[in-house]
Amino acid sequence: MAYVAVSGGKEAIEESIKLLDYYRSGTIKDIEIEAIENKLSLLVDRVMSEAGLYSKTYAALALKQCEGSIEEAVFLLRAYRSTLTRNYYTNIVDTDGMRVVRRISAAFKDIAGGQILGATYDYTHRLINFDIDKEDPVELQREMQKKLSQQAPEEIVLCPRVSGVLKAEGIIDSYEQNDLQPFDVTEHMLEFPTGRSARLQTLSRADTGFVSGLAYSALRGFGQVHPTVGELRSGYVDLCVPYPLEGGESIYIGEILITEVECFNTADDTGQLKLAVGYGAVFGRNETKAIAMAVVDHELDNAGPYPAQNEEFVLMHGDSLEMNGFISHLKLPHYVTFQSKLDSVRKTRRAGSE
Repeated sequence: MAYVAVSGGKEAIEESIKLLDYYRSGTIKDIEIEAIENKLSLLVDRVMSEAGLYSKTYAALALKQCEGSIEEAVFLLRAYRSTLTRNYYTNIVDTDGMRVVRRISAAFKDIAGGQILGATYDYTHRLINFDIDKEDPVELQREMQKKLSQQAPEEIVLCPRVSGVLKAEGIIDSYEQNDLQPFDVTEHMLEFPTGRSARLQTLSRADTGFVSGLAYSALRGFGQVHPTVGELRSGYVDLCVPYPLEGGESIYIGEILITEVECFNTADDTGQLKLAVGYGAVFGRNETKAIAMAVVDHELDNAGPYPAQNEEFVLMHGDSLEMNGFISHLKLPHYVTFQSKLDSVRKTRRAGSE
């Protein structure tokens, strides 16, 4: 698409950028990066997930820079990510060893390792707490630290997957470990049909609202499927990189917080019903995105006529950066193309009136 050059626009653009500082200058109070990281952690987690870069500090900084705009923050973080060197690839993360902080199942009441309710807004009254405006953050932290110190340390219990029990029964298909190199969507263009690794990467980085809308369309508007959350877990997983020298042990480099979901659906297997699994995993705490991703993952396996089952439609239109960028480009000058449309309309109207 061609654009008409705008002469004399440099000064106006520079002044426009200065106005952004004006909108951020409405109060002498400042928001520290640490405060954004911890007070708006769910927002920070969403930006990290859609940007594909796990850095709470940089995600918080990006949000502060762009007045809290999610799509702009993702743009900034993606742009910064593109400048980083890739020194290592981590080993495959085994989420069975996750240090779980929240784990629930909507399929079974009693599961091995137990259900861990953890922190969730699911059971709150959804009423605005006006007292938060007056709370003392120092006192709040002191109170929480006191409660934490009074808790007796518990032994970390590994939580086996709910799906593992069903696989043992033969109700869910089991597959041999696939040691093929995952497709890297950040280095290669998508080709259709895609491999599952490319699909899951793309969905994990996709816009949360887009993926949620697709999942909702499958639940209510098209197909009317009703999957069951077999297991939802949030927790910390270890990251390790191979030792540089041959024969050495892997090197632990840290841990990240992720949310992982497996959804169960019924499927027909040569006349016998079985369960099929949809999978979702995202950075941080973002349960809606992870569940929606699992729903869409299963729908793409079905490859049907509905929007959520169209692989090319789903994977090519959900990227937060590309989606918002293309919509934003409509604000740029389209003088030539619009004049062409206008001329066509005028010609047809004149021809119709003769």
